[in-house]
Amino acid sequence: MSQGSVCVGLESARAKLIAHLSQEISDKRVLAVMARVPREFFIPSDYYNSAYEDRPLSIGFGQTISQPFIVALMTQALELKSNEKVLEIGTGSGYQAAILAELAKWVVSVERIPHLADSARRVLSRLGYSNVKVHVAEKALGCAAEAPYDAIIVTAGTPRIPDILVEQLALGGRLVIPVGSRWDQELLKISKEGKNRTIVENLGGCRFVPLIGEGAWENNVCQSK
Repeated sequence: MSQGSVCVGLESARAKLIAHLSQEISDKRVLAVMARVPREFFIPSDYYNSAYEDRPLSIGFGQTISQPFIVALMTQALELKSNEKVLEIGTGSGYQAAILAELAKWVVSVERIPHLADSARRVLSRLGYSNVKVHVAEKALGCAAEAPYDAIIVTAGTPRIPDILVEQLALGGRLVIPVGSRWDQELLKISKEGKNRTIVENLGGCRFVPLIGEGAWENNVCQSK
C-alpha cells in the first residue's frame, strides 16, 4: 500500500471518529482540535493504522494513550476558553497535552517515567507546541511550584480526590480525575468554589492505569486500562 493510500485511510478514519465523538461531545472547539491533532504521531508505529480507532493503545511501560472519547470528555469538562494555565498529571505519549495546548494558554505536564517524558517532549516540539512544559514527576503529586492552575486533568486513577491537587487549583478552577479502585473508577469533575468549598460531578465510569505517588497509589500493581 502506498503512503498516499495510508494517509487517505487515516483521514477517512479520523473523519469517522470525529463524527462518532460528536454524538456525545457538544464542545465544538474540542471536536475541532481533535480533528486536527495527529494522534498517529503519538503512538508506536505498530499501531499506526489504528490511530483513529476509539480505543486506548499501548505506548509501552505498561501505559496507554487514552481512548479518544475519554480524551474528548475530560477535555470538554475542563471548560477551557483559551487563556488558562492547565496542569496535566500523566503526560504519557503527549497526545492529551497537545489537545490542551490548542485550547489553553499554557500547559504544565508531569510524567513519572523519564523515557515517556522525553519522548513526549520530542513529539510536541516536532509539532511546534511551544506552550507546553513537560516535567519528570516528583514524589508529591502535581507541580506546586507553578500553581495555581485554572484547570487540572489527571490521566491515571486514584483511590480518592487528592487534597494536594485541590490546593493547587485557583478559585473557580476545575479538576477532572478518575477516582476508585485500581481496576475501575468514576470520572469526577471537581469545581473549586471557595477555599473550603468544592462541587463534585460524576461524569461516568472509566478505567485508567493507577496514579503513583503521595496521595495516590504507593506502587504499581495493575497495569491494565
